[in-house]
Amino acid sequence: MFVRSVIAFATPNPTGLTMFLNEHQSKRLFEEAGIETPQGIMTDSAGIEGCLPPFDAPWFVKAQVLAGGRGKAGGVRRADDLAGLRDVAKDILGMRIGGHAVPFVRIEPATAIARECYVSFMVSRKRRELLFTASGSGGVEVESGQGALVCAVPLTGEMPEHVIRSAFFCIGVGREHWAGFREFVLRLHGAVRDYGLLLAEVNPLVLTGDGRWLALDGKVEVDDNVVDIRPDLLRFHTPEHLAPEENAAREAGLSYVELKGWVGLLVNGAGLAMATMDLLNFSGLAAANFMDLGGAADVPRMRRALELLFGNPQVRVVCVNLFGGIVSCAAVAGALVEALGDGRAAKPVVVRMDGFEAAEGRQLLERRAHPDVHVARDIDHALDLLRHLRPADAPDIVFTPGTEKPVPRIHGGAAGTRRGTPHLGKGARVLVQGITGRSAQLHTRLMLDYGTNIVAGVTPFKGGQVTQGVPVYDSVHEACRQHDIDATILFVPAAFAADSLLEAVAEGIPWAVCITEGIPQKDMLRALRVARGARTRIIGPNTPGIIVPGACKVGIMPGNVFSPGPLAVFSRSGTLTYEAAARLSAAGIGQSLCAGVGGDPYIGSDFVSLCELVRDDEATQGVLVLGEVGGTAEEELAAWVRETAFPKPVVSFVAGRTAPPGRRLGHAGAILDEADGGIAGKVRALCDAGIAVCPDLGSLPAAVRQALG
Repeated sequence: MFVRSVIAFATPNPTGLTMFLNEHQSKRLFEEAGIETPQGIMTDSAGIEGCLPPFDAPWFVKAQVLAGGRGKAGGVRRADDLAGLRDVAKDILGMRIGGHAVPFVRIEPATAIARECYVSFMVSRKRRELLFTASGSGGVEVESGQGALVCAVPLTGEMPEHVIRSAFFCIGVGREHWAGFREFVLRLHGAVRDYGLLLAEVNPLVLTGDGRWLALDGKVEVDDNVVDIRPDLLRFHTPEHLAPEENAAREAGLSYVELKGWVGLLVNGAGLAMATMDLLNFSGLAAANFMDLGGAADVPRMRRALELLFGNPQVRVVCVNLFGGIVSCAAVAGALVEALGDGRAAKPVVVRMDGFEAAEGRQLLERRAHPDVHVARDIDHALDLLRHLRPADAPDIVFTPGTEKPVPRIHGGAAGTRRGTPHLGKGARVLVQGITGRSAQLHTRLMLDYGTNIVAGVTPFKGGQVTQGVPVYDSVHEACRQHDIDATILFVPAAFAADSLLEAVAEGIPWAVCITEGIPQKDMLRALRVARGARTRIIGPNTPGIIVPGACKVGIMPGNVFSPGPLAVFSRSGTLTYEAAARLSAAGIGQSLCAGVGGDPYIGSDFVSLCELVRDDEATQGVLVLGEVGGTAEEELAAWVRETAFPKPVVSFVAGRTAPPGRRLGHAGAILDEADGGIAGKVRALCDAGIAVCPDLGSLPAAVRQALG
């Protein structure tokens, strides 16, 4: 019989961690990998009049959009002749599905189907494994998941034969179809491995009337970190699925998400950007966008960011919130002045600066006296300026902060009596991997200036050199033969970072701090699996590092905002850590240890392991956890605190409380849709564990002081 294919489940828009492919591009990738798909062509509204498919009718016209529910929305329809094909295509191209316009349609011949089933590979964030799923129910029936085979399989190497056999018997077709099914699974697994896929879903996989296995529909997610290393994979990217602003931001290296408010937002650091978005929204100053400037605040990037905000008619006032860590606020102010030029700005700009060279940056802007730039003394002053500049017709969008209260918690007896910190301290001997790189040299100097005892560096094939007074070796093994090493910090390109991390693990170095961001997720998963049970404690990747204030800094954080004291601070964000530490230090609350666990999906030390580290540390009297929406790190910490009767008070802050639904980080995968890390669940779990949840950064000092007693 002739039946149409069935769309799989909803896929969110790209957020910078994944490149999502539409069905047509997914099938192009499958074809390259040797997986058979139906013939098909893709066209847009301009090409539909002259479209003549090179295969016989009847045809199916399928909307190409990064959203689920195409079939129910009328986005997959049959056409029996050329006139009907064009009418159906025009109708579908005029639709919006899941709030998204349909820029293309794919046209396929109808397929004679004997059997439908489901097969997928997905990198599971929750289980930290590559999961293989097979079900004898394809199409919409797969949602039930009944009778499905779900198991972990190797990230590298060959697919286990016994798993393929189990999947085949689960599907339940005749023995004569075994060879073809086995070849299909091997090729799909090879595509996941060779193209850096986080998801490869075929729903339905069909057995045709003539005995062929055919990928009748497909959904693919490619790790953006792999795309950064292999830009040739951009041949599968379809920019038409994104808003023009999102494409422009991506090209400029900016992280951008459009929202519904009227205050244009420009911040350095994703965690601080989310916290600022929340603050604006809860203050009745609804954000029009989320934008992370990142670590490079040069003139071209600043100019492009302002062009995006000035060109967005929804934006009425621009709010720039910068916390200078290693980035100089004075340099950013200079870039802002140059980007604005001598003429009037298209819209008013409110600028709040804090941190490194913030006073110099504010003075520069004040001396320039641009008529459209309003310099704020602090964040509260910035909010007052935004209220004053609010247009009369600005939309009212109400966000209500939660009022959850932590339940009383009985602590598990006294904290330990061990004196001193169980972590790095003054005199700790540090190695720098990748020391001859530009960024590594800068931060090596800054760590030395802070008082960190850097004894050696490593860059392959540059052994024998000396940089910043530090001897350079060709390998970690050679460095460890010459020096006792307590910690290593990695400034290694993403393509080689996971292997360099394992080089440190092999030498048994107690601490390994991986600054590198953009490591392919499967590379990091492999490294963490190999390192499991080893002596080395891994911090990161994509971390600002670790600091014992006044003693030792192994990272890129600005040392001046931290001060010695009784509070351990563990965070998923760099700039959020700096902002919190500055507020705490200004309030007279010092820190015993600050560590960034890293912003990537797969990290070494998490909140639980770091809290366990300070459990019996007399120098640490309490813990502050800075979390973010997405993932389950906060929920896991809450469960551990409750189950182990953690003996010290814990205070938390979670950024992204007003993040829009559907724009979460993570990987949705058909029947294996995992916990979404939503804010309501996080806050409820934290409160149930007796952990105080601060509604904003301004409330941190008072909450910490109360917790410490």
